[in-house]
Amino acid sequence: MQKPSDPRLTEMTRLRRMHERGAHDPASIYAILDASAMCSVGYVIDGRPVVTPTFQWREGNHVYWHGSSASRMLRKSVGSDVCLTVSIMDGLVLGRSAMHHSANYRSVMVFGKAVKVEDPEEKVARLRAFVNGMYPGRWDMLRPITPQEIKATTILGMPIDEASAKVRDAGVSDDEADYELPIWAGVIPAVTTFGDAIADPRNLANVDMPDHVHDLIGAKL
Repeated sequence: MQKPSDPRLTEMTRLRRMHERGAHDPASIYAILDASAMCSVGYVIDGRPVVTPTFQWREGNHVYWHGSSASRMLRKSVGSDVCLTVSIMDGLVLGRSAMHHSANYRSVMVFGKAVKVEDPEEKVARLRAFVNGMYPGRWDMLRPITPQEIKATTILGMPIDEASAKVRDAGVSDDEADYELPIWAGVIPAVTTFGDAIADPRNLANVDMPDHVHDLIGAKL
């Protein structure tokens, strides 16, 4: 439910339709950002809209994404207005008419100006949080990052101050008269899972699979 007092409720984040599906509270927004690393970042290059898929991670009330320092997208995004989105499909909804087919989903849109992380130590801290957020404890197992790798990586971020979530988690919603029709209707759940890990054939013989890999196998988003 949209409330005038919601600090993230602006003209950009206000839902024009299906208000009951919207939320602007931090808990709802954070939960969706934390549930899926995959995101899309929209921005403008030379007057033309561009949307780039990438990975994001959240630290407190900030969201970050990274890429190559040679990336045109990242260079053009610094100091510019961007829109970062995360979408998760949770199911297909089949109604008794084409009009009432739908989907269950969780989504977030975050608006703001992209700020570049300049300090090398802060860049390392952000990358550590990114890696450990996906694979707890992995950063300290890895070969230390080199100065050249730090230089070759750009990290952008922005506060999650102008954002909205939209969620559908319901069954079929048909016209009342259509419930008498001999047509199957229902929901087909959609779940993303991680399968069995495929070891690199060049792994050393005495290297065991770490716990964070075991934990991901069979995990659901």
